[in-house]
Amino acid sequence: MRILGIETTCDETAAAIVQRGADGAGDILSNEVMSQIAEHAAYGGVVPEIAARAHIDVLDRLVERALATAGMDISDIDGVAAAAGPGLVGSVIVGLTAGKALALAAAKPFVAVNHLEAHALTARLTDRVDFPYLLLLVSGGHTQLVAVRGVGEYERLGSTVDDAIGEAFDKVAKMLGLAYPGGPNVEREAIDGDPQRFDLPRPMLMRPKPDFSLSGLKTAVRLEAERIAPLTRTDVADLCASFQAAVIDVVVDRSRAALRVFREDHGHPNAFVAAGGVAANGGIRRALGRFCSEAGIRLVTPPLNLCTDNGAMIAWAGLERLALGLADDLTFAARPRWPLDANAEAIHHGKA
Repeated sequence: MRILGIETTCDETAAAIVQRGADGAGDILSNEVMSQIAEHAAYGGVVPEIAARAHIDVLDRLVERALATAGMDISDIDGVAAAAGPGLVGSVIVGLTAGKALALAAAKPFVAVNHLEAHALTARLTDRVDFPYLLLLVSGGHTQLVAVRGVGEYERLGSTVDDAIGEAFDKVAKMLGLAYPGGPNVEREAIDGDPQRFDLPRPMLMRPKPDFSLSGLKTAVRLEAERIAPLTRTDVADLCASFQAAVIDVVVDRSRAALRVFREDHGHPNAFVAAGGVAANGGIRRALGRFCSEAGIRLVTPPLNLCTDNGAMIAWAGLERLALGLADDLTFAARPRWPLDANAEAIHHGKA
């Protein structure tokens, strides 16, 4: 089966063609991504209205390019998958509507994909990981530890009670005067900094439930920056290095707690998977490598271009669902909120 995947949940417009063989192996035939960094840089973050308009401007060309690179026509595909959330609702609607229109015009099945599920399943495309496995999903808007038991079967073991890790990186970058996007710039500055200069907190450390909290750490960075202002380049580098070191310690500790919970409930996982944009951070990857080596578990981190938002992960999630006979009708609505584990979401917000 070959599927066209469309991703427009935030500030990347993406289209890809992915093929799934009879043995379940995946092959990316094309993967086109257009970033909107230049459009949002002046505002220091993503502006929803600008993002939606930018998706409209380029999506048709990206779909054409994805098909051309794969050497295919729209009639050659076996289905269309589009991210239907979670994300900026205006942006989501652009890709979702385009995907429905293409599926209708080509008389192909349509799959509405949960953006988080696409991240969760990427390791099966890149490394053929078998269920069940433990997932660390870390991005600008999400920080979760999830037991992945099968397609559509997710149990959230822990999440952030305030800021996502990527959000904390971006906010620290902004307060230190670094350009957008903040996360990669914090990582670059940290390379030349002293991670031990500032004694920053490690929130939630040693707690049995694998939840995260980043707002206190972010506030601690702000207070240190105000205390030593005006900041020199060395100060900025040291603050970035100290902040990143604190995040790494928290990520490893929370992952260790999640692994204990996973083993109690599901046995030994087939892998520890780190996915999402923040999983591209080199320091976090290296620390997780050491943690997994000590824990005797295989670490799987998708290639950097498949950690950030892309169409290949949407196409693959669509393929996984279509292979199980799962498709959606064209009335499927955009979902700005769409948790992987609906039960955990309800409990978290006091609704169950």
